[in-house]
Amino acid sequence: MSSVDPVLLSALAALLAYLLGSVSFAVVISRALGLADPRSYGSRNPGATNVLRSGSKAAAAATLLLDVAKGWLPVACVVQWGGGFGLHGGVVAVVGVAAFLGHVYPVFFRFVGGKGVATALGVLLGWSLGWGLGVALCWLVVAGATRYSSLASVAAAVLAPVVYWVGGAMWWGRDVALLLGSLCMAVMLLWRHRANLRRLLAGQEPRIGSKGRAHGAAPASANDSAKERP
Repeated sequence: MSSVDPVLLSALAALLAYLLGSVSFAVVISRALGLADPRSYGSRNPGATNVLRSGSKAAAAATLLLDVAKGWLPVACVVQWGGGFGLHGGVVAVVGVAAFLGHVYPVFFRFVGGKGVATALGVLLGWSLGWGLGVALCWLVVAGATRYSSLASVAAAVLAPVVYWVGGAMWWGRDVALLLGSLCMAVMLLWRHRANLRRLLAGQEPRIGSKGRAHGAAPASANDSAKERP
């Protein structure tokens, strides 16, 4: 249908996905609303959970929705229109992982980004609506039971490939490229939460809704913050 080189188009799609993922909506929204930079308080993570510690539920909700959207949109575009340009299979997986990596290592913020939980969820929703909803349910159950966002995120990351494999047998089918993509994101999410896991084991991890003053000390130690930030 198109004379454009599929390899070149695939690379362009991945690059655009990475650039979109690199937009840190936590920082953008906080600046627009006159709030403190989320990288300066709480966990110093530019994500919805930390923005909630600013006291603005609206800012946190907007951050969450936009972080999910920037993972979903590039994948949805390739799924919807990529077939006509010869983009199939593995390209969808690569584009999703590229959007996720953009959030974690954003070019617009000196490659210092967030953990990528919401963006990873958006990618999963783009890959398969049922898969994404299943993983979101896992997060909600763990978060509701423990009130630890980090523990819920780690549990959801670990369970994402399992949910895909089990659900794929009955509903959405299985694709090795997507499974590998989910495994890559799961490993990265576990790595990004390593400081949270240490604090959980030490009983020092803040729960959902705990306050983090804009100019106060973060719950994490200075060393953990330096390793984890944001």
